[in-house]
Amino acid sequence: MRRRFALLLALGFTAIAPAFAAGFPAAYAPTVVMPTALPEQRFEFDLSAPLARAQREHKRLYVYLGASDCPFCRKYEAFLTANAGELVPQFAKDYLVVDLRSSLSVTTQRLYIRIGASSLPYPDFQRSIGDERARQLVYPSVWLFDEKAKPLMQMPAGTGTFETVPEQLEVLHLEQ
Repeated sequence: MRRRFALLLALGFTAIAPAFAAGFPAAYAPTVVMPTALPEQRFEFDLSAPLARAQREHKRLYVYLGASDCPFCRKYEAFLTANAGELVPQFAKDYLVVDLRSSLSVTTQRLYIRIGASSLPYPDFQRSIGDERARQLVYPSVWLFDEKAKPLMQMPAGTGTFETVPEQLEVLHLEQ
């Protein structure tokens, strides 16, 4: 326990790591991206390393933003766990799952997404990927990107997201 705490301190996750423990089911082999705490209580998720890996492996990114204290996130994660036998092979074929671990306390004004040298607050990130829907931060949120970080399709978010295997497969196959 003491070594793990020292590692968290070294990585800058002191007060935020335990609060962001829940996430995408392990069966999907997600790449977990913890937020880096920045000044003024800002939290930045850096997608640079997962994007580089996706480029090496010629895979798309399935980026999941969930909150450890979000009941709708737990519902989606339970759905994924219950249907892992059908869904894991479909995810593994084309996608690198990226699990951005957050908390409901991380609001729109405090959440930043970094890709390479560019770090954008959530509303600007949404605009940069061509998502002109409401700028309200909704948990859970999912974004699909190609290996160059180009968005692949507009995604639903929040409650009622992907409640059946056929709906999830439509998303993975980019059917609109």
